[in-house]
Amino acid sequence: MLLQAALTAHADTPPAPPSGARPAAEPARHDLTRDTEADIKADTKAEAIWLDADTVAWNGVKSAASTHLLYARDGDLSDARRLRLRGSELTEAQKEKFPHLAKYTAWSVDPRDRDRVREALRGRVVATQLAADGAEVAVTGVQLAGVLDDLYDDATGAELGPVFRRGKPTLSVWAPTAQDVSLEIGAKAVAMKRDGDTGVWSVTGPKSWKNKPYRYVVKVWAPTVQKVVTNKVTDPYSLALITDSERSLVVDLADKSLAPSGWSGLRKPKAVPLKDAQIQELHIRDFSIEDRTAKHPGTYLALTDKVSDGSRHLKKLAEAGTSYVHLLPAFDIATIPERKADQATPGCDLASYPADSDQQQECVARSAAKDAYNWGYDPYHFTVPEGSYATDPEGADRTVEFRKMVKSLNEDGLRVVMDVVYNHTTSSGQADTSVLDKIVPGYYQRLLADGSVATSTCCANTAPENAMMGKLVVDSVVTWAKEYKVDGFRFDLMGHHPKANILAVRKALDALTLEKDGVDGKEIILYGEGWNFGEVADDARFVQATQTNMAGTGIATFSDRARDAVRGGGPFDEDPGVQGFASGLYTDPNSSGGNGTSEEQKARLLRYQDLIKVGLSGNLADYSFTDSGGRQVKGSEVDYNGAPAGYADAPGDALAYVDAHDNESLFDALAFKLPSSTSAADRARMQVLAMATAALSQGPALSQAGTDLLRSKSLDRNSYDSGDWFNAIHWDCRDGNGFGRGLPLAADNQSKWPYAKPLLGSIEVGCPEIEGASAAYRDLLKIRTSESVFGLATAEQVRSELAFPLSGRDETPGVITMKLGDLVVVFNATPERQTQRIAALAGKPYALHPVQAAGSDAVVKGSSYETESGIFAVPARSVAVFSQATG
Repeated sequence: MLLQAALTAHADTPPAPPSGARPAAEPARHDLTRDTEADIKADTKAEAIWLDADTVAWNGVKSAASTHLLYARDGDLSDARRLRLRGSELTEAQKEKFPHLAKYTAWSVDPRDRDRVREALRGRVVATQLAADGAEVAVTGVQLAGVLDDLYDDATGAELGPVFRRGKPTLSVWAPTAQDVSLEIGAKAVAMKRDGDTGVWSVTGPKSWKNKPYRYVVKVWAPTVQKVVTNKVTDPYSLALITDSERSLVVDLADKSLAPSGWSGLRKPKAVPLKDAQIQELHIRDFSIEDRTAKHPGTYLALTDKVSDGSRHLKKLAEAGTSYVHLLPAFDIATIPERKADQATPGCDLASYPADSDQQQECVARSAAKDAYNWGYDPYHFTVPEGSYATDPEGADRTVEFRKMVKSLNEDGLRVVMDVVYNHTTSSGQADTSVLDKIVPGYYQRLLADGSVATSTCCANTAPENAMMGKLVVDSVVTWAKEYKVDGFRFDLMGHHPKANILAVRKALDALTLEKDGVDGKEIILYGEGWNFGEVADDARFVQATQTNMAGTGIATFSDRARDAVRGGGPFDEDPGVQGFASGLYTDPNSSGGNGTSEEQKARLLRYQDLIKVGLSGNLADYSFTDSGGRQVKGSEVDYNGAPAGYADAPGDALAYVDAHDNESLFDALAFKLPSSTSAADRARMQVLAMATAALSQGPALSQAGTDLLRSKSLDRNSYDSGDWFNAIHWDCRDGNGFGRGLPLAADNQSKWPYAKPLLGSIEVGCPEIEGASAAYRDLLKIRTSESVFGLATAEQVRSELAFPLSGRDETPGVITMKLGDLVVVFNATPERQTQRIAALAGKPYALHPVQAAGSDAVVKGSSYETESGIFAVPARSVAVFSQATG
């Protein structure tokens, strides 16, 4: 009975009007019974998808006699109007634009009704079908993103948010489906004017509005609650906020009062191209919260404390060759109370519990939801610095302090990368921390076939394939680049973005110039997570910004191939003891049953060595070498869990790493995997060897801050909300490395507690190991950045200069020997001294590289070379770089 009362008289699909005829008058309004209205309200699905002004895709009922769109400004369908739909077919262009809808049934809006499409979009819209006898056979809500993009395409050129001209601010917000939008500024409500072509509402105010708090008052149909709502909501294009993001602020980022001394004339370190980038990934709070020498612990300003232990260590890394500091999310975060007085702290003496106790994690978990800690992958406002990292979260102080941080890092020789998260929002619908969905409901979030919000990223996915969400990404990145002089961007879950969106970011940045914008946009680097999963996987909805798709673009993707081979197994193994190249597989086996027999271990280790060689080439698809089976293969022919190991077109397409904030830190992964009897000194050596596989590869490399200091999170595999106790970096070796701070939080780690508990009280490292590992890593950085052959510019150069002369069936398990130009690098992951004979080099004068020969690692100084035989000898658990002697 659902729509019978409303549409019985119009059961037949109307014929098209004759050519040249005037459209018929609009069909009469139609009444719905109370039962009908109640049934529709109960069904909040939106299975019909309005693609453009003319076309709706909906797999309704094929036998239906008529199909319509009903719309009502106030949501009351008892007085609804309708748009008639006629059967049609999707065009090839539409199938290309919406590949996931290619097999959908298409419906065309009757030409007589097309002049009312814009009107229909500003209220409730329902798709309906009737049988020939007038009985309702199908009804559903309607997804509107496609038609909004089609009708309001001009909005992509609009300037949104606060824009100052001659001192007067204009505030603009895109809200095409809103019935009314006004500005609440201070205690006043000010009407805003709607542009019918763009759907943008705007108002220009007096100079006195500057620095005042504001928000928008938006009257709009909200499908999630099935009614018209009036939302008071902050600006998606906010540039400043009051504490806890309760209001936006009308600020001009060009105001001199917001610029620290020397900001306009800031001289940046020499630009380092992406292919040569050596990156330290750093969480702002982790950096200083337990650094007793920091004047401003836990804040942006801690990175300006020049004489703190943390700052001095970063400077040492910069002098050795680190070129970028990558900051974990520092935009406005939804889950951290910004006032210190509102931030909970563990109410326990955490240090008093045993190293393997479950009491630390229990106490931390009780306050985790309201403490000052989170990684920050829960965006609230994309283009405002997070307030909890400021000394005062109220107003624009955070802007000044963020700029001071960038300036100070630049002065110390480090460029700054910002971790950006545009692929999801913390919430959607009418939730307290929802912003985008309160202004244009159902547009900014990616919707599944039934109209529900996709959550494959963890939270409410955004839809950067939609024009205005894609514009928000580009506009936000450009703002960070221009106004905060950020030198690079790392895109979280970049594979959930269209490739076209990330390329649009690149194009917009490339257009920035020193003369016009104060920054050279071409020097800004871009990289991200090119993982392929979720509702967009395998280019289901668009060509994704995934590993293989981004090859050749100059935008790098994280490469997990060598990471897994170096560590062993995968990050989600039930048994964390599965070993790899740098954790003793075959050559120093542990007791884990997951490793298999000795022969299985040997075969897997050699396959891992193939993966590492592909990684050392920069993950090049066309790099050829002899694999462990004795075959000549290309990188693209080496298997990685069913995917090609080599996918890059050029050095710089793939970013090498062996640990990052996700999953266990490298020290913790090795703690699980190395035999429990492994000495502290040998653990440190294996840490350096693992880091070397990334640092000495072609292309960029990233390391989690503190990894060179054997940083541990006490075996926590997902410390995003584990607080300072588990996450803080300990720059002073006398404070340890963080291992043995208790069992990690139960929520994400309890299944591994049986493996963790025996380790936490038995493994210990001290200053000799911590300082020795860091110094050895810095020596490798010096070699990496002083020898140009580690930064080859083209795939052809790599093919010419890079070789693995001892590869094949007779390769030594646990040893990789690499010839790179005039250098020879031997990675010896075994517990014994190893000799490697390269007959073709006999008679050539090689010696340990001068940096290592004069360096900090006494063990590696025991490496040797016999000129007559061409034999290189390298101590156990060591990486030795040999160069041709010149005198």
